[in-house]
Amino acid sequence: MLTKQATLDTLNTLLKADQIVLDHDKLYDAAADRYKKYAKFKNQLDSPIPTAIVLPESAEDVAKILTFCNENDVNVIARSGKTATEGGLENWRDNTLVVDSARLNKIIKIDTYNMEATVQAGVCLQTLEDEVRKLGFTTGHSPQSKPVAQYGGLVATRSIGQFSTLYGGIEDMVVGLECVFPNGHISRIKNVPRRAGGPDIRHVVIGNEGTLCFITEVTVKLFTYYPENNRFIGHLIKDVASGIKILRDVMAAGYRPSVARVYSEEDAAQHFSDFHEGKCILIFMLEGPSKIVEATFDGINDIINTHQSGLLKQVDASLIENWFNHLNWSQARIEKEIDDMVKYSKHDGFTTEISANWEDIPKIYDSVIKRIRTEFARSEDLTMLGGHSSHSYINGTNMYFVYNYNINCEPRDEMSTYHHPIQRIIVEETLKFGGSMCHHHGIGKYRNEWTKDEHGSAYYILEGLKKTFDPNGIMNFGCIYPQPNTEHFFK
Repeated sequence: MLTKQATLDTLNTLLKADQIVLDHDKLYDAAADRYKKYAKFKNQLDSPIPTAIVLPESAEDVAKILTFCNENDVNVIARSGKTATEGGLENWRDNTLVVDSARLNKIIKIDTYNMEATVQAGVCLQTLEDEVRKLGFTTGHSPQSKPVAQYGGLVATRSIGQFSTLYGGIEDMVVGLECVFPNGHISRIKNVPRRAGGPDIRHVVIGNEGTLCFITEVTVKLFTYYPENNRFIGHLIKDVASGIKILRDVMAAGYRPSVARVYSEEDAAQHFSDFHEGKCILIFMLEGPSKIVEATFDGINDIINTHQSGLLKQVDASLIENWFNHLNWSQARIEKEIDDMVKYSKHDGFTTEISANWEDIPKIYDSVIKRIRTEFARSEDLTMLGGHSSHSYINGTNMYFVYNYNINCEPRDEMSTYHHPIQRIIVEETLKFGGSMCHHHGIGKYRNEWTKDEHGSAYYILEGLKKTFDPNGIMNFGCIYPQPNTEHFFK
């Protein structure tokens, strides 16, 4: 194993000096992602500091970096956008290079006739969205991190957006891509609408969380943009289960709103403070060609009206529209969140998202809430516990469990005191009912102890990918794949 200095000496022969970042504050920030932001900003972060952040400017640069690391047992963390939430960017090894896609920032082609756009991995989602909007199109992808997320990270983490019920997740949007494997091999998956040339090899790359390869280029679908046709529906409802039944009937009937959500009373209170009235909330947003929108609007309202026992009050559509227009992150919002956490020792908006079929989601929700309220040792510190469903399918939906708490422990112990015990209950109940412990935030490093339970006998396939594409284990140590003797990092 090379020393850090020997690693830097070799890097200087591979890259230009300005492609190697050694600033201590930037390296400290790169040691962990948003997952440990409280400890980070209280200067109690105990994750190893990376050796350097490197900024490749081409796929060939990435190939040189990965080949060097692969031959010398240097850990690599692929970074693109810095919006990971499950510890995927946290460093667990001493000699680590953070390979950042910031300089892979070119929009290569916007092809409105073939309805696709090709970008390098470091292009911000908002940047591409702004450009295609000028031409009357949209990417259809709108996670809350849209203003800061980059395409390499979106694809690597199997991202989903707020309009997923209509447009799908990132896996439905990716047409083709380019990536680099640890041995330096550059692979291009061509852009075609569909093919039956064996397994869909895009999915080796999509969702790999930097454990198999580094994504350098992505081609995604485009959709015609119809902002003038947006319609909004909102109701106060009796309980979460009533809302889930309505979502199920809408999806089963074949309607595809862009947004379909149900909020618990507690979660609704922090999103809809001006009209929630202490009740659960059901919302829909519709978009697309006017005739489809109007038919969908009428059809969904017809279905809602068949559930009178669960309905309490209709909500003014303009209130739903105003809420949605202010949902996305901004740099100022991120900074305020961190400032409030540091100043007031509180954590607002921690989430664990899962998925299951229609029958089991209400059972999982009720069981999780009951167990946390009765078994969590620090329940007196909880300031909010609830959830919402926000991504639905013909055969089921997701559930975001959301929990806020006051932090009454050392900053370095926040994860082991609060988040991890709560997340353990959520994961255990979800797996017990046959659901998935991670709907779209990925496994990262803080759910990897349950990876084998998540996949069961199919873990054989996942493990085989690692053995084939990263046999030396230099890609993102600890992410997705469980590793021995790493329990101390969970604190």
